Amino acid sequence: MEDRFDRLARNLLDKNQNLTYEEARSWIEGLWEDFESTRAKAGYEYGGKNKTEEMVVQWITSYGHKLHEYQTMNPKFKHLKKEQ
Repeated sequence: MEDRFDRLARNLLDKNQNLTYEEARSWIEGLWEDFESTRAKAGYEYGGKNKTEEMVVQWITSYGHKLHEYQTMNPKFKHLKKEQ
């Protein structure tokens, strides 16, 4: 998992130079956990690590360049909010 998270964090950094490695890594871990828990709560079968990675890559591709602008009240991601 360490290699997978590292690779995804570096992928995110390629899309968004406004994040530090630590922030990118936190985003990846948070998105990963959020996808798996939401999927489980919805009653879906566990799709495995590859399915979760596929979804996280889609999010990086679609939203990675703007993650530093994300506004949230969710405590899981609030610490990643950049002050304007």
